[in-house]
Amino acid sequence: MTASIREQILSRIHQTTLPGIAGVPTQRIYRSRAQALSRNEAPAIILSPGNDDPFNAPRTTGASMGRLDQTLAVLIEVYVRGDIPDQLADPIGVQVHQRMMADRMMGGLAKDVQPDGWRPQYEAADLTVGWFGHQFLIKYRTLDNDISAAP
Repeated sequence: MTASIREQILSRIHQTTLPGIAGVPTQRIYRSRAQALSRNEAPAIILSPGNDDPFNAPRTTGASMGRLDQTLAVLIEVYVRGDIPDQLADPIGVQVHQRMMADRMMGGLAKDVQPDGWRPQYEAADLTVGWFGHQFLIKYRTLDNDISAAP
């Protein structure tokens, strides 16, 4: 079965873009993880898809011209534990940003990658826990009748 362009982009980020970030072992880079992370899994990175919205679908322009221009939100969360979590997460976040922006065409799957903000979250535990979400918007194109194929 052929994967959608969306899934191909997410797989590329998970398998090619994020591995090798200093301080985060490859086995701690997770794809759409729903389970809580244990204390010994920090630091870790979780990659999750967000909304994927076509912006020239027939409902908005009357005709798609045989293609759909899509915008996929991708959230890359950096999970850390320590006294000043945002300070611990910052060097990892710098690397995430550099790697996401280094290949703005995602190996030919996308038209552009744009940063879309940083979202901190904190939780008090026996060591302070922080999640720092780096969101990116990935623009790509598919056929209007086949989201696994690019025109």
